[in-house]
Amino acid sequence: MNILKPQKVHFKELMDIKLKGIQEIEKLEYSSLADEECNQLKIRNIEFEYCKFRNIQIQNGELEKLTFKDVIFENCDFANTSFIDSCFIRCEFNNCKLSGCDFSENRLYNIGFIETNANYINLSNVRIENVLFENVQMRNCYFQETKMKNVYFENTDLTQAQFFKTSLKGIDLSNCQIEQIAITIEDIRGATIDQFQAIDLLYLLGVKVK
Repeated sequence: MNILKPQKVHFKELMDIKLKGIQEIEKLEYSSLADEECNQLKIRNIEFEYCKFRNIQIQNGELEKLTFKDVIFENCDFANTSFIDSCFIRCEFNNCKLSGCDFSENRLYNIGFIETNANYINLSNVRIENVLFENVQMRNCYFQETKMKNVYFENTDLTQAQFFKTSLKGIDLSNCQIEQIAITIEDIRGATIDQFQAIDLLYLLGVKVK
């Protein structure tokens, strides 16, 4: 597993910034955004670099054409927020709430999702490379025509997850929950599962176990 993390040396001296005052900013760097509630926030065309979001709540927001480079998100709540045509590079989501978030058609490179609630997240038409999902709730998540390379699921709950035209070849799901997963034989081919998970996938063969 070779996932690049945000370099913490850059987070020692950060300037405090408020989200409500950044609409006219094109680039924000070396900044700390903390303890703020901005539900239904709409921002676009901003690049964040070497920034830290802590205890930020943006529910039902529209965040369009944003770039996040070397950004740490801690204890943030982005429930039901749409990230539109955005890019994430070397970022971490730690103990965040991303339930119902729309990341479709985004680009995710060297990202860590740790101890995060991402139920109902939409990751369709996303390029995902060098990404770790560790102890993440991803029930009813949605992948359609998603391109994945070097993606790792560690103790992730993928119950009722839906995969369409998204190959899981080379991906290890053996320590994940995959009950009632919706997937095709073509997409699951080449993935690693354990003997008990195989029972959950017998429906693909059209057989029943007595």
